[in-house]
Amino acid sequence: MRSAMFLSGAALALGLMAPTLASAQDAAAGERLFNQCRACHQVGETARNGVGPVLNGLFAGRKAGTWAGYTYSDAYKSLDKTWNEDNFRIYIKDPRGVTPGTKMVYAGMKDDAQITNLIAFLKQYAADGKRTQ
Repeated sequence: MRSAMFLSGAALALGLMAPTLASAQDAAAGERLFNQCRACHQVGETARNGVGPVLNGLFAGRKAGTWAGYTYSDAYKSLDKTWNEDNFRIYIKDPRGVTPGTKMVYAGMKDDAQITNLIAFLKQYAADGKRTQ
C-alpha cells in the first residue's frame, strides 16, 4: 500500500513537472532551426556578414543595426533597440511588419517553442563568436 502511494505521488510530481520540462530551451533543436537562417546569417568564430549580419552576441547587449561591416537598411540604422529575448520574439514572428523597410525578407517564425529553441541556440554565441555554453 505504501509503495503504491509513493508511486502515485511520484507520478503526480512528474506530471506537474512535465510542462516545465517540455518548455525548456533546447539549443540542439534551435541549431536545426537556424538552418532556415543560414542562407543569410552566420554565427561562430569564423562568421562573416552575408546577405544579413553576423548574429554573434545578439543577446549580450547588442544594439540593433550596429554589427561592424554590415550595410544596414535605413530602417535599422534609425532603430533605438537593444536586442533581448522579448523584442526578438516579437521581431522574428514578422520582421517586415515590426521593422518596415528592413532588407530581411524572411516571412517569420510563428511557433513560440521554435523561437525559444532558436534563442537558446543563438545565446550560446558571445560577440567574439565563441560558444559560451
